[in-house]
Amino acid sequence: MTRFNGCIDLHSGKVKQIVGGSLSDNAPSELKTNFVSKEKPKYYAELYKKFGVTRCHVIKLGPNNDEAAIEALAAWPQGLQVGGGITSDNALKWIEYGAAKVIVTSYLFPDARFSKERLVDLCQQVGKDKLVVDVSCRKRDNKWVVAMNKWQTMTDMEVNKETLDMLSEYCSEFLVHAADVEGLCKGIDQELVEKLGEWVTIPTTYAGGGKSIEDLALVDSLSKGKVDLTYGSALDVFGGNGVLFDDCVAWNKEHP
Repeated sequence: MTRFNGCIDLHSGKVKQIVGGSLSDNAPSELKTNFVSKEKPKYYAELYKKFGVTRCHVIKLGPNNDEAAIEALAAWPQGLQVGGGITSDNALKWIEYGAAKVIVTSYLFPDARFSKERLVDLCQQVGKDKLVVDVSCRKRDNKWVVAMNKWQTMTDMEVNKETLDMLSEYCSEFLVHAADVEGLCKGIDQELVEKLGEWVTIPTTYAGGGKSIEDLALVDSLSKGKVDLTYGSALDVFGGNGVLFDDCVAWNKEHP
């Protein structure tokens, strides 16, 4: 059954909601921000903990976010996953800081080419049960291609059953941002969600485009209950007016 999972997106040390496709080191002036929270990261960690919203992810979008991420983890030790700049050099450190799991993307793609050696090494370091692979992607030529470096650089990996089966041998969960619709609140990528439902064999969270509480039922139907959903810019606790956090909590209670 599809469930609501939470997110805490960090940019320059603050909780923000950003249009995913606008993130770029080369043109920071083009960054499109939907929301900058007045609340500290721990506020959201405590909120998710209070209402039992599990498998929430803390994503560090760029530099100067470590302190904010550590604050969130301290508020709910072993309750949050953390991603953004995770490598074999720092993964265990984040587990020690209290992350339930670490989320990895860019490190697996040196020069934008997939390195199975790095995946195996990371799996051996932290354990399969503590590793999430982020296969966030963009659609190109009628297929989805993993995008790294804040979703700006296309890699050589297509998201399909074959690659997801291979990756799932070394991780316990997938996170999938549909980068083309991330932050736009114009609807989920229904075709991608349906395909993920056909392909995935481990817990998977989809993010991107969620705009109403009805999207939970839609994702459940499209994926046959195999894919969970997270909301960002549409959620009222992130300044949105499309989805109420209380309704998401109620959905989870009704669909245990």
